[in-house]
Amino acid sequence: QVQLDESGGGLVQAGGSLRLSCLLSGRPFSSYALGWFRQPPGKEREFVAAISWSGDSTYYADSVNGRFTISRDNAKSTVYLQMNSLKPEDTAVYYCAADPVVRSFSLYAQGMDYWGKGTLVTVSS
Repeated sequence: QVQLDESGGGLVQAGGSLRLSCLLSGRPFSSYALGWFRQPPGKEREFVAAISWSGDSTYYADSVNGRFTISRDNAKSTVYLQMNSLKPEDTAVYYCAADPVVRSFSLYAQGMDYWGKGTLVTVSS
């Protein structure tokens, strides 16, 4: 059974930075593509970023491209989301996700197989 545990959320002022972490347990970490999604208050969940199982390829939503960076440390079974230049519209619950099947990034952006419980990021203006 795959388990994903996010951490690192909190309150930050606009223009600030946060780094989210997600630990995957229960299965070999390197076998999974990984992603981050978010759900703003009152809105549907949306794709943020994804990284291939090898870490060689990444993919971002237009809204975060150039400000957020996804990375993974296979030795620590952890995926990260470095968020810089945060804006109030980045306020959301952020979810870590994992997928064991090799797919295109456009398909990963539609959803993945396994999900964490989420961590709240609040950006004040």
